Amino acid sequence: MSQAAGTKLAAKLMTANEISHAVISAALKVHSALGPGLLESAYEACLAHELRKTGLKVETQLGLPVIYDGIKLDLGYRIDMLVNDLVIVELKSVEEISRIHVAQVLSYMKLSKKQLGLIINFNVLHLKDGIKRLVDGTGWK
Repeated sequence: MSQAAGTKLAAKLMTANEISHAVISAALKVHSALGPGLLESAYEACLAHELRKTGLKVETQLGLPVIYDGIKLDLGYRIDMLVNDLVIVELKSVEEISRIHVAQVLSYMKLSKKQLGLIINFNVLHLKDGIKRLVDGTGWK
């Protein structure tokens, strides 16, 4: 098996915690290269590229319907990034992460039945100050 195939196989078997670590590592690389001040879309494209290079499955701007009273409603909600069908990544380029940003990701987690979400705000001097990790449910070690 080639090294690239081994990397892709390993990526498919990763836990949500391992994926979140990989996302944060890639985000640090992107932020180091680009710095703060760009539009969210620039960071999204670069982060998706970095993650795909490692063999992770990355879906961007994924439509998220609301199920109400047994009816599926497409209301325009979009997950910025879903990695390996496990981790929601919401990207921001704002002055600070607010409570409404946290509520947004928690709602996306509930609607999509995902248990781990990351909010990454690239508009900070040090990216570690712009990362918020959200976990819902039980069974996390």
